Amino acid sequence: MAGTSIPALVAALDLAPHPEGGYFRRTWTSPVTIDTDHGPRPSATAILYLLDGESRWHRVRSTELWCWHSGSIVALVPGGDGVAPRTARPLTLGPPSAGARPQHEVPGGHWQSARLLGTEPALVTCVVSPGFDFADFELA
Repeated sequence: MAGTSIPALVAALDLAPHPEGGYFRRTWTSPVTIDTDHGPRPSATAILYLLDGESRWHRVRSTELWCWHSGSIVALVPGGDGVAPRTARPLTLGPPSAGARPQHEVPGGHWQSARLLGTEPALVTCVVSPGFDFADFELA
């Protein structure tokens, strides 16, 4: 990814703008459907997500697993499950050789934000279970 422009990465990975910031594409939807209190959902979904700066505060009704692939280390900032986000100590998502975690779970309903700790965009996968639906997504 080093030296590749953001527009080139977006085109190569067939990504679209994400409402929280950055770019994404759904890459997998489980064929298994489950009933939730908010209607049927796939049991899990996955997206490629290209973070190119800082994401807006948001929360997802379901649990989300962030998996880092490449680029800058990401500061993943948890915000708790209250009605408004509150800043907690960020954790670093990236290579273990840099003292970061390669993956991290954000519990369902918890506020979160992410920002780059370097100059390169970061490529991650986000797996959501029960599967992601924009009806379950909230921006602060």
